[in-house]
Amino acid sequence: MESISYQRFPKVKIREMKDDYLKFELRETDASMANALRRVMIAEVPTIAIDLVEIEVNSSVLNDEFIAHRLGLIPLTSERAMGMRFSRDCDACDGDGQCEYCSVEFHLRAKCMTDQTLDVTSKDLYSSDHTVTPVDFSDPSDPNDPFENTETQRGVIIVKLRRGQELRLRAIARKGIGKDHAKWSPAATVTFMYEPDIHINEDLMETLSLEEKISWIESSPTKVFDIDNVTQQVVVVDPEAYTYDDEVIKKAEAMGKPGLVDIRAKEDSFIFTVESTGAVKASQLVLNAIEILKQKLDAVRLSDDTVEADDQFGELGVHMRGG
Repeated sequence: MESISYQRFPKVKIREMKDDYLKFELRETDASMANALRRVMIAEVPTIAIDLVEIEVNSSVLNDEFIAHRLGLIPLTSERAMGMRFSRDCDACDGDGQCEYCSVEFHLRAKCMTDQTLDVTSKDLYSSDHTVTPVDFSDPSDPNDPFENTETQRGVIIVKLRRGQELRLRAIARKGIGKDHAKWSPAATVTFMYEPDIHINEDLMETLSLEEKISWIESSPTKVFDIDNVTQQVVVVDPEAYTYDDEVIKKAEAMGKPGLVDIRAKEDSFIFTVESTGAVKASQLVLNAIEILKQKLDAVRLSDDTVEADDQFGELGVHMRGG
């Protein structure tokens, strides 16, 4: 009996790319690979986030735990996260998590000396490493950007201070993954959908009046179809706007025209939308996810040889075996 090959050769086509947004097509693969890529992007691509906060002085209206939680959720630039060590695996500090190889130190000192409320923001955090800083959400090229022009919106607000109130703290940022805590997830949103394959039965469509065609088109909650002003024919204007709600199919059946349109999902073609928190660029997020997915597959391949897997992949090899 001949062996069956499940080998795939996925293809990627970039549609739109910005620093914090990426839209691309993933073709010639199946849903298991698409969903694996999505889950790795959300939960297993490492970033850097504040994990330890030592409060020296806090006379603000927020308690220490609240401020520590807000600090942890501030996105930090994490281009070097893939090369950093997890604090629990760092031999330079014996797992203490406070050395240059596995952590970055931040300091914040703010005191309100006037009657005007003082906004303490992420830009008041001073980093020991210039490559790891709070993400800057302002766009200098956009004159209408509120983060650029408004003094009260010059970063992520941590707390507001009134006259005499003070906040001094030291914070340690460490490498982590979204599976451990959401603050380490580099993805704001990662979604994919099957690419729709839409075919209109032209002969059956010709039996409808113009009013019936318009009524049928308007039954779709999204603008997938439209009328050609010249030929008065129904055309597909945006197949990807279809949300698999079956409304147009139900409308055709209600009009006594079953089979008016055939809509199927291409099971080997997916459209991805990726939005980054800013910790890493959206394009780099996808590349890092692919690299991690490759490592996980290699760990599965070596899972029979426990010693070799542990030597090469460490904790990842143990994790893949359920350890």
